[in-house]
Amino acid sequence: MHDFSKPFLDLVSQDVILDTETKMLISDNCKPVRIRKGELLLNAGEICKDIFFMVDGRAISYFTDYDGKTTTWFFHHSQPWAPVKNLFAVDYRSFLSGAPSNMSIQTTSELSAIKFSKEVVDMLIEDSDSFAVWMRKLHERSLIVAYDRIATLLTLTATERYQKFLNDEAYLLDMFSNYHIATYLHITPQSLSRIRKRVHLSDDSHRSSRFV
Repeated sequence: MHDFSKPFLDLVSQDVILDTETKMLISDNCKPVRIRKGELLLNAGEICKDIFFMVDGRAISYFTDYDGKTTTWFFHHSQPWAPVKNLFAVDYRSFLSGAPSNMSIQTTSELSAIKFSKEVVDMLIEDSDSFAVWMRKLHERSLIVAYDRIATLLTLTATERYQKFLNDEAYLLDMFSNYHIATYLHITPQSLSRIRKRVHLSDDSHRSSRFV
């Protein structure tokens, strides 16, 4: 087996038991890639034909509307100290259906990844029952994550979205720019600055009142 495939094999092995033959099959059919900062892994309008498993580095997936305004959809990274990691850079809808993507995926740092083509994934599913089970689990998790993301954007106010972000994903502040954080919350950077000041002033006020 190739050493570069170990992080991916370790991840899959957390959910399913991989025999030696399956490990070899996966290892022989994945491709290590190193991509420069600012490169597009996927451009809106293209069909998503590859999955990138993050080994080191950062990327974002985002949508661009008719006015040229972008909304960051997900942050992708593999930082070991982060409590939650989004390890797969892919548009699942386009990858599974073959339809053109509405999403772009771009690196925000130099990136090391393991790339799987659609043909390779289809072959692994066909030839390995354990890999097929794991892919089904991955699809289920991605659906839940996407549902939660949509619910957050549709049901919470901008301030509530920021507070939820602080509770659940504050570690992203150390990895991504304020601009990307703002568009992830579906607000402008100026609005993020105002909300941040209000929230932290309120927190300071509550802390002070406990000592009066």
